[in-house]
Amino acid sequence: MNNSETNIEIPSQGVGRENILKEINVLAKDDPDFKNGRTWGLVYYAGDEHSAFLKEVHAQFSSQNALNPTAFKSLKTMENEVIRMTANLFHGDEEVVGTMTSGGTESIMMAVKTYRDRARKLKPWIRNPEIIAPASVHVAFDKACKYFDVKLIHAPLKNDFTVDIKAVKKKIGFNTILLVGSAPQYPHGVVDDIKALSDLGLKKKIPVHVDACLGGFLLPFLEKGGVDIPLFDYRLPGVTSISADLHKYGFTAKGASTITYRSMQYLKHQFFVYENWPGGIFASPAMLGTRSGGPIAAAWATLKAIGQDGYIKSSLEILETTKKLMSAINAIPEMKVIGKPVACVFAYTTTDPKLNIYAIADRLNEKGWHVDRNQRPESLHAMVTIAHKEHIDEFVDAIKEAVDYVKANPEKSKEGNAAMYGMIAKIPLRGMIKSSVLKMMQQMYSAKGTMPDEEELDPNSMEALTQRLGMQAIEVKEQLDGIVSNIKSKLKF
Repeated sequence: MNNSETNIEIPSQGVGRENILKEINVLAKDDPDFKNGRTWGLVYYAGDEHSAFLKEVHAQFSSQNALNPTAFKSLKTMENEVIRMTANLFHGDEEVVGTMTSGGTESIMMAVKTYRDRARKLKPWIRNPEIIAPASVHVAFDKACKYFDVKLIHAPLKNDFTVDIKAVKKKIGFNTILLVGSAPQYPHGVVDDIKALSDLGLKKKIPVHVDACLGGFLLPFLEKGGVDIPLFDYRLPGVTSISADLHKYGFTAKGASTITYRSMQYLKHQFFVYENWPGGIFASPAMLGTRSGGPIAAAWATLKAIGQDGYIKSSLEILETTKKLMSAINAIPEMKVIGKPVACVFAYTTTDPKLNIYAIADRLNEKGWHVDRNQRPESLHAMVTIAHKEHIDEFVDAIKEAVDYVKANPEKSKEGNAAMYGMIAKIPLRGMIKSSVLKMMQQMYSAKGTMPDEEELDPNSMEALTQRLGMQAIEVKEQLDGIVSNIKSKLKF
């Protein structure tokens, strides 16, 4: 069935299950091969045996609903134990509390909602609450602040890509309700100076949230394995909450994260209760109402099955694999790793600005490698997992081939995704970028559900603009920037 058709209906008669399973396999045939390390994000695969275990546990609880904790008490017991294990992992005391969520975005949204409502209760004179976070903080904070009408103030980064603490201090004002740091942050894999943020939060009497969605179930085990990891958890007295995803380096089934707080004095502001609904008194601990028991049970089972010894072993293997890959990339004359990543996540780019990193990404995609693209600075992104251990040499060879290919075919920098991403990264009119992406979203979620590469381009879209102009607009901008820079230097600005 063509997914671009708009007259799709529920079949009048049920289709045989064997035929449906065959159709699913057809639909998935072009998906990235994550089992063989071909994806550098999105999937955290711990092997076929663990995957089969997850499926068995998840299936057993897929129909149970955690909406009412007094009904399926087994799920509430498992959620409680997951939170206790998480709190202890982060060196929290018996006062640390929290909830499971569907993922990092929900955990972050709950943190923003909690601190907004806490400020409303304790500081009612704050009418326009503000949160200060690094420019590198996960975009879920921008999303949450947009949803909950909180102003997000981005603090600049230092040359090492960690947040500039002095800049954070200067941005604190009358309306500040929260400071945020990452452990590690997504774009470059570095850990912000959480200790400095903690000290600043204590001094200014402002809560501090640590986004450890990425590293929460990796960094503690590296530390237990003897690796020097910057402090980021409840050992720092100014840290009041931590978000940490189970479905990343905890290797649980998708749809499992945690949000913990230093005490109930914070968590109580996350809860929602409505007492006047005709359907009964309604209460929920987080964003969702209905919550499938599958992810909760799978998370509980995974933590117990892998155990601390298993997590320490896997985290050290991932770190070793990451170091091997970064060293190999740095050994390619045209390539370099950006900054000083702490563990499993890093960004890499070209040593020659004229060698287009996005064209290299296009070539890697053509060869079956799914790589993500960063901007500011223009670079590629890697999240290393157990699945990559046996495929590092193969990937490095692919990068070398891509470099040689782009050098031999420089016109590739002005074609396809390379040209589009190059323009998006450099064009100064960011509203134009947002408008183009919104149009793309509308196209993908229209009745036809057409992917951007499946239909003739909108002549006014960013992609069409790129195809018409190539990199001419960017080249003109760069020439103008050079002229302005030259004038400034002569005038000693």
